Amino acid sequence: MRVLILYDAPRAGSRTDELDALEQARVVGGALSELGHEVHSFGVGLDLSALEREIERARPELAFNLVESLAGHGRLIAVVPQLLDAFGVPYVGCPASAIHATSGKLLAKERLHDAGLPTPAWVSERDLAHGAGGVEFPDTWIVKSVWEHASVGLDEDSVRNFASADELANELARRRSSLGGEGFAELYVEGREFNLALLGNAGGEPEVLPHAEIVFEGYGSSKRRVVGWRAKWDPESYEYHHTPRRFDFPASDGALLREIGQLAKACWALFDLHGWARVDFRVDAAGRPWILEINTNPCLSPDAGFAAALERAGIPFRAAIARIVSDLP
Repeated sequence: MRVLILYDAPRAGSRTDELDALEQARVVGGALSELGHEVHSFGVGLDLSALEREIERARPELAFNLVESLAGHGRLIAVVPQLLDAFGVPYVGCPASAIHATSGKLLAKERLHDAGLPTPAWVSERDLAHGAGGVEFPDTWIVKSVWEHASVGLDEDSVRNFASADELANELARRRSSLGGEGFAELYVEGREFNLALLGNAGGEPEVLPHAEIVFEGYGSSKRRVVGWRAKWDPESYEYHHTPRRFDFPASDGALLREIGQLAKACWALFDLHGWARVDFRVDAAGRPWILEINTNPCLSPDAGFAAALERAGIPFRAAIARIVSDLP
């Protein structure tokens, strides 16, 4: 089968997380070649006519969509699958509708809330401009980007106590540029953090890969437990070296692990996910899990969490790619 791998085209000034797209394309391409497919790769930018020409040239029977942004704009993540739908090119991974609904964190949280799934309370810039949406102050909030992923603009300084809606609105306005143009605030959940990777099964129920918990080593009471940009992408930082993941848990965690596994599957069904995905959780001091976000295009690089979960599950990377290819939207 002719497979066209699509990924974020690198550009001058690309961040470390953006350049990681090249490594993903390399390892996915290698696995597809080993599976007997004819592989072509193409970096996608804002010139969408170039993508159209590449599709006409390569005549792919299938696209493997790794695109996470266009020219660094995360809010454009759904454009490529929408174009593939328009051109009639089948692709692996989540459908455009799911990518759009989950990449906009406010849209995702609204859908989670409407479905009765637990997600922390939140307030948007629009809410703050029209009376704070009924939230109470003071309280502890974490300021996040609406559209950007990979923890862009997120670090422990993002967590603060705000005495009023006006104070929070001013902070969101101050951070707007670093948050990719639009931010929101979420009620901060002090507690444990889990990442659950899910692997598709040809249209059936997904497999929840071994649960991963992020361990905050050496974090004292004054240091917020946040998996920010430095923890993920800056090998020179303290956070990068002190937030390992673990897969081993005591028997006393059994009920919690089962609960967050079922919640992850509920997210898969709610958003009509396919191929591969990841759901991130916080668990508060009372043991209650809260869904933070759904990632419909988690990193497939060898050093990323998804690959670690595959290894823990005993699933070779090539076999996982074969399953992703079989689970078309």
